[in-house]
Amino acid sequence: MGEKRECEAATTPAASGKSDLKRAFAEDGALKTHVGGQALIEGIMMRGKYNWSVAVRTPDGSVYVEEHDLASGKDKNGWMYWPLVRGCRSMVESLALGFKALEIAMMHAFGEEDEPEGRRTTETAEKQADASSDRFESGLEEPGREVLSGMPSQNSEDFSWKKDFGRPDTVIDALGAQHTLEVVSEPAASEQIDDQSQNSVTKQPLDNDAKDPGKKDFLDEEVEFGKKEMGLSMVLGLVLGVALFIVAPAFVTNVIVGEYDSNPVWWNIVDGLLRVAVFVGYLWLIGRMEDIRRMFGYHGAEHKTIHCYEHGLPLTPENARSFPRLHVRCGTAFLIMVMIIAIFVYTVIPVNLLIDAWGVPDGAPKLLLVIAIRILFLPVIAGISYEITVKWAGSHPENPLVKLVLWPGMQMQYLTTNEPDDGQIECAIAAMQKVLEREEAEQAKQAAAH
Repeated sequence: MGEKRECEAATTPAASGKSDLKRAFAEDGALKTHVGGQALIEGIMMRGKYNWSVAVRTPDGSVYVEEHDLASGKDKNGWMYWPLVRGCRSMVESLALGFKALEIAMMHAFGEEDEPEGRRTTETAEKQADASSDRFESGLEEPGREVLSGMPSQNSEDFSWKKDFGRPDTVIDALGAQHTLEVVSEPAASEQIDDQSQNSVTKQPLDNDAKDPGKKDFLDEEVEFGKKEMGLSMVLGLVLGVALFIVAPAFVTNVIVGEYDSNPVWWNIVDGLLRVAVFVGYLWLIGRMEDIRRMFGYHGAEHKTIHCYEHGLPLTPENARSFPRLHVRCGTAFLIMVMIIAIFVYTVIPVNLLIDAWGVPDGAPKLLLVIAIRILFLPVIAGISYEITVKWAGSHPENPLVKLVLWPGMQMQYLTTNEPDDGQIECAIAAMQKVLEREEAEQAKQAAAH
C-alpha cells in the first residue's frame, strides 16, 4: 500500500540497553489494531475483520500473496459470540484457518522444487524480469501477475460435530468464517475472470508451455488431496496435543503424588506445572529445527510489522526493523493463560464427589476419569482465558495488573519469536497491506452509505 500515513506517535528510538520485553510494554503503539497474524512455513497469515491474507516467499525469491473473505457468522449463529462461548469458537476457528493458511504456504513455498531444472530456471528469469522494485509498496499487484478466482463452497448441509469434526472446511463455514479454498485453472484467452468474485489470488505469470494431458497439474493434485490430508493432520494434531499436554502430565502426576483423591489440590498444582514444563520443553525442542527457527523469525516479523502500523509509521522494512519482536497482544499469552486457568478450574471441580458417588476404583479407572474431566472442561477453560487475555487485557493495556497477567506469555515469546531478516518483514508487510486495504475499502463504503 503506497499511502504514507502521518506519524501519530513519535518515531521509536533504538532504545539500546532495554530488553524486548520492556520495550514491548513501554513502546506499545497508540493505534491498538485488531489485526493479528500467524507465522507459517516461509510466510505469514494476517487476519482482519473482513478478510485474511497469506504472503509466502517462493523458491525463486518472489512473494506470493493470496487473500480470502472472512464472513461473520454472528447473524446465523449469534450464540457463538456470547461471553465464554466466543473463546472456544475463536480457538477452533483459528485452528482451522491456521491449517488452511499452512496448506497455502506449503503449496507455494515448496511448489516448484519438483519441476525440471531447465523449466524452473526459465520461469525464474521471466518472473524476475516482470518484478518491479516497488512491489511491496504497491501491495504486490504487478502487471505481470494474474488474478484467479476462489470458488465458494456449495455445501448446504447442516453442520454436525460428530460428522464434520475432521473436515476443517466445514468447521470454518459452520463458525461463520471463510468457505473452502479452491484454485481454478488458467482461463482461456477468450474468457473473462469473474469480476464479482470477492476472493482473489495474486500470482506469478503461468507457464505457457504445453502440458502433458496425461499428467495432473501440481495445483490440481493439491486441490484433490489437500482436504483429506488437512483433515487428517488436524485430527492427529488434536490427538497428539491431548496426549502430550493432558494424558502424559496426568500419568506422571499420579506416579509422583499418588491417587487424585488423596490430595486434589497438590495433585492439580503438580499436574499444571508439569503441563507448563512440557509445553516449554516442546517449544524449545522444536525451536532447534531449521524450518521452525525460520518460522519463528516470521513470527517476529509479524510483531514488528504490527508495532510499526500501531505507531502510525509507513510500512517499510526499515521502519518495522527498529521495533521489538515481542508484542503484548500475541496469542502466545492466551495459550499460557489456558494452562494457568486450568489449574484453578480443575481444583474447584468436585471430582472426589464423583469418585465416591460412582465408586471408582483406584488405579487406571480413577486416572481415566480425571483425564476425561480435563478434556471435557477444556472449552470452559478456553472461554475464561479468552475473556481475560483478549477482552480484558487487550482493552486495558495500561493497567499494571495486565502487565502481571501477560508476563508469562511475554516470556514465552522469547521462545516463539526470532529476529527476522528484511525478507521476512517484507512478507509480513505484504500480508498486512492486503488486510488494511480491505479495511479501508469497507470503511469508505460505510462512510458513503451514510
